[in-house]
Amino acid sequence: QVQLVESGGGLVQPGGFLRLSCAASGFTFSIYAMSWVRQAPGKGLEWVSDINSGGGRTYYADSVKGRIPISRDNAKNTLYLQMNSLKPEETAVYYCASRTGSNSGGYYYWGQGTQVTVSP
Repeated sequence: QVQLVESGGGLVQPGGFLRLSCAASGFTFSIYAMSWVRQAPGKGLEWVSDINSGGGRTYYADSVKGRIPISRDNAKNTLYLQMNSLKPEETAVYYCASRTGSNSGGYYYWGQGTQVTVSP
């Protein structure tokens, strides 16, 4: 059974930080690119970041570039998002998702999401 389980969300003040994790099981995590996608209240899905299967290539939305690094540990089947200097407008449910290829492709498996709330 395929599972992507996000954790690490919560309430944080503006300028604060959180580290999101996504634990994968039931598929060969290490051969697929992975993504973080978020959905703010009342809005559609917004792509945040991608990482290729080996972890050597990363891609970011302009809004998070240089501030929210993505990483992965294939030995632990886990994806991470280190969220620094958080802004209130980044309040959203954050999802991890697998891609269909090692570098890109469509979304395939999705996690259930973890809530991040940025508020004073």
